Amino acid sequence: MHILVSNDDGYRAPGIAVLADALSAENQVSVVAPERNCSGASNSLTLERGLRVCEVEDDVYYVDGTPTDTVHLAITGLLKSEPDMVISGINAGANMGDDVLYSGTVAAAMEGRHLGLPAIAVSMDSYTPKYFESGAKAVLALLKDFGQITFATNTILNINVPDIPWSDIKGFKATRLGSRHKAEGVIIQDDPRGDPMYWVGPPGAAQDAGEGTDFHAVSHQYISITPLQIDLTRYDSLADLENWLQKT
Repeated sequence: MHILVSNDDGYRAPGIAVLADALSAENQVSVVAPERNCSGASNSLTLERGLRVCEVEDDVYYVDGTPTDTVHLAITGLLKSEPDMVISGINAGANMGDDVLYSGTVAAAMEGRHLGLPAIAVSMDSYTPKYFESGAKAVLALLKDFGQITFATNTILNINVPDIPWSDIKGFKATRLGSRHKAEGVIIQDDPRGDPMYWVGPPGAAQDAGEGTDFHAVSHQYISITPLQIDLTRYDSLADLENWLQKT
C-alpha cells in the first residue's frame, strides 16, 4: 500500500519516525506533517494565507500549517500519487474520551476520511512515551487483516496504546469513548511587563471510565480501538426537533 503518515506533534517527533520506519518495511510511505507541534489544533484549516511546504528528504515533507492542512494538501495535489490510506501518529499523549474533540492527531485521520480514504489515529498513553514500538506493532498487527472488515464510509479508528512493552500488552479491546471531568481552571501569570497571560488548564481526570470505555481498556493494559463517526448528526433527536419546530 501507499500510506500517508501525518501527526500533530510535528515532523521531527519521535513517534512519527518510529511509525514511518515500521510501515516502510512492506509499504510505500509518504510523510507529510506540520512544521511544529500543533497539539489541540482539532480540525482547523488555514484559509487566510498560503501554506509553505518543504521536502526535507525523499517523500518526507513539512507544512507550516495544521495537521488537517497537511493531509488535505497531501491528498489533493502535493503527492505525485494518491495514497491508499492515512495513518496519524504515533502521538505522545492519549486521545481518549473528550480529547478527540481537540486532537490534531484524530483530526488528521478525519481529514483523510473526508477525502475518501480509510484512516487510523494512534496515540500512546504517555506524554513522554518509552515504548513507541508497541504503538507501531499495534498498527502493523491491525493492517494484516484490515481488508477483511468493512466500516461505514464516515468511520475512522482511534487507537490508544498503553506505554508498556509489547510483551506486556494483554490484547485489543473494541471500546467506546469515555469522558472526563470538567477541565481544571485557567492558569494566570504575569508577563515581564506585568500584563496577565492566560494558560489553558490541564484536562479533567477520567469520569466515565468504566468497563467498555477506552480509559478502562488502556488502564488494564489493553489496546483500545474506538470507531469514531465523522457525521455528528444526533439522529435520534430529529423527530423530537421536528415536532418542536412544528409548534413554533
